[in-house]
Amino acid sequence: MASGIHFGRIPANAVHLCVDMQRLFAEDTAWRTPWMPRVLPVVVRLCERKAERTCFTRFIPARSPGEGRGTWRRYWERWSSITLDNLGADKVELLPELQTFTPPARVLDKAHYSPWVDTGLASALAAGHVDTLVVTGAETDMCVLATVLGAVDLGFRVVVVADALCSSSDQSHDALLALYHDRFGQQIETAQCDEVLDAWA
Repeated sequence: MASGIHFGRIPANAVHLCVDMQRLFAEDTAWRTPWMPRVLPVVVRLCERKAERTCFTRFIPARSPGEGRGTWRRYWERWSSITLDNLGADKVELLPELQTFTPPARVLDKAHYSPWVDTGLASALAAGHVDTLVVTGAETDMCVLATVLGAVDLGFRVVVVADALCSSSDQSHDALLALYHDRFGQQIETAQCDEVLDAWA
């Protein structure tokens, strides 16, 4: 299925889930995502129109190396420079351009790639009768991927804003957009920000 909005207008009560647009990924760290400045204006534009329907996620690293359950322990030993004790807690903040939208936008902190683990997000969306998510953010092939696939499993209609995603890898970014079209076309739509805004009631 080609890119575009294929399943009708986006309902008024849809939620814009903006994934991990944080200083941690924009500044000079081991996890810097070079594309982030390029997609930030697109994310800002969507937030300007839908701030009250926006939820920002923030990835919160472990406090110190060696914390975490199972393979996360090894992970935080490998990425010790990203732990809060070494990085500084200020780096988990949203980019300044996005902080201006909170409130009314909400912020959800998570300790994993997925926002669906130990956060209460699914039950909060169910309580608000939300069945459609508009997804932006970083990185296409890490936390955005976990967000999108978790949403698919939970039965949400997922609209991925292709020009509002960023990654450190052009190859995997392009591969995932193709995968969404080719294999997940009944559950995932990919579209440009202009198309999304035009379709969102």
